[in-house]
Amino acid sequence: MQKVTVTRMELLAKKEQIELASQGLELLKQKRAALLRELMRIADRVMARSDALQETAVTARLALARAEVRAGTAAVRSAAMAARGELQLEIRSANVMGVRVPDIEQKRVSRSVLGRGYAICGTAVTIDEAAAAFEAEIDCLIELARSQLRLEPLTREIQRTSRRANALEHIVLPRLIEERNYIEMALDERERADHFRFKRVKRMRQKGRRDEHE
Repeated sequence: MQKVTVTRMELLAKKEQIELASQGLELLKQKRAALLRELMRIADRVMARSDALQETAVTARLALARAEVRAGTAAVRSAAMAARGELQLEIRSANVMGVRVPDIEQKRVSRSVLGRGYAICGTAVTIDEAAAAFEAEIDCLIELARSQLRLEPLTREIQRTSRRANALEHIVLPRLIEERNYIEMALDERERADHFRFKRVKRMRQKGRRDEHE
């Protein structure tokens, strides 16, 4: 224990520090609990969207296989070349439970038949179905990535909050309580010693008066 000043003012200061540290610890525990609830909520969403992505991926592959069988591989490749384009995504910053997390701007990949770039006439319906299925798969992939990006910052914040709470609970508060108890004990001992000296002086004075009378 570090050297502390044994005074009433110091005792009051230690008690105030203990109160503030206790309040801070409670707030950190509440924050950690809220962050954990949010993390679990997002984790559930990630699992659900991961399952949805697997389903849409299977659907897209089946649709592609049907298109190749009915329209031919050459027609499918031609339509794919015509429909090819760039997908621009913007990543912004969002606030989740007081934590800054990256957020992908949600842009729907799904397009109308006219927006895919290939000629409507002469294009098999199965090709449209395959294109729609793959667009749906990309939409699911973006939604999954959007949720996954939030997990890591929240996990880091939970770890940081836990470290601060543990430091308060297991290091700061025990030290402050030990120092408070030491000051209280020292003050009590000092008060008893002062009281003993006071009584001793009082007895000596009383004895001196009796001797004078004799």
